Amino acid sequence: MNVRLTPSEVRGTVTAPPSKSMAHRAILCAALAPGRSRVDNLAFSQDILATLNAVRALGARVETGDSWAVIDGPQRIAAQDGVCVDCAESGSTLRFLIPVFAQTGADVRFTGRGRLLERPQNVYEQLFAEKGIAFTHTPAEVRVRGPLPAGEYEVDGGVSSQFITGLLLALPLCGAPCRVTVRPPFESRSYVGLTLRAMADFGVHVSECGNTYSINGNEKYVSANHTVEGDYSQAAFFAVLGAVCGGVTVRGLREDSLQGDRVILDILARCGASFTREGDAVHFEKSRLHGARIDIADCPDLGPILMVLGLFCEGETVLENAARLRVKESDRIAAMEAEIRKLGGQITSDENTVTVRASRLHAPDTALDSHNDHRVVMAMAVAALGAGVPAVIENAQAVAKSYPDFFDVLRSIGGKAEEHG
Repeated sequence: MNVRLTPSEVRGTVTAPPSKSMAHRAILCAALAPGRSRVDNLAFSQDILATLNAVRALGARVETGDSWAVIDGPQRIAAQDGVCVDCAESGSTLRFLIPVFAQTGADVRFTGRGRLLERPQNVYEQLFAEKGIAFTHTPAEVRVRGPLPAGEYEVDGGVSSQFITGLLLALPLCGAPCRVTVRPPFESRSYVGLTLRAMADFGVHVSECGNTYSINGNEKYVSANHTVEGDYSQAAFFAVLGAVCGGVTVRGLREDSLQGDRVILDILARCGASFTREGDAVHFEKSRLHGARIDIADCPDLGPILMVLGLFCEGETVLENAARLRVKESDRIAAMEAEIRKLGGQITSDENTVTVRASRLHAPDTALDSHNDHRVVMAMAVAALGAGVPAVIENAQAVAKSYPDFFDVLRSIGGKAEEHG
């Protein structure tokens, strides 16, 4: 699918889609809790569908409706020897579920598409070797046979918090005390906070002391009902569009959210954006923006839209601690550089830093490329509409990975986005 964007006036109210991060965690906790749970306010993106399909292989029964899932967790999770779990392109599904499936003791294979199996798994590889657990990672699959023993775990915190979340989700199944210590630097720590909140909602309480997490031996998942909160990382695209163009309100943003990407509001304020909050709604006015130095170690998913923000900020915007963007669905630094330059934007990078300068953008001579990355598509749509220039984004169906309705929502506030091909 290609999308043709035409200069247009955007104005109106959107509702933030459900948080994909919290949805993954709630679905997994529900599947690990014996009995019936219900998860409301779900958006069935490709990533969430991958997680729902995966928990069926653990023995959970899943029924879904328009925006909900009823999940019947088994009394004890189990998997068949040789079962193949297709994680699509979802890093969360893969890394969260490797330790969980290990607890079944079965020989389990994980596959995926795109760049998923190119993404590093060395944290598990090293950890599982230390524990005497079979683990292999090839370009075609990840394979594991557990179970994980109770006891002490030490994890590198500088690669991805997803490994820490995976362990925390799985270790209560040991039925004996466990402790996970994270070696600094501890990147994306806020995502572990989301994990602890979801686990607590389903009856498992983890003690946190500094970089150490302790699980008592008597902690068990308990079935519950859970409503997924709105997603700050997806709302960020409309927040930046509102700061550049004005007249956009985003609803459904929980003020006490633990999401690391809620920092988008602080970043916009530092860049001079004018907005007001009323309850769970934030209204953005057109603002005179200026550059800033922004550390994205704890909010890497904001990287693409912050690069676009920098194009509309006077002076220079510098994104620091950005290296992890190179091992996402695409090399997001290289992808954004290529597409921004097509619009005449000024952007440079080194391994860990991206610098964007205020730019006068123009219609690209060639179509913009999605790089099969949902966040690249959405960021470039904001760039074109914010600059008021026509552009075509090829293979824009990549948004289905996390936000299938993105262009419908964009059109609802006046954005002209014609799908074809």
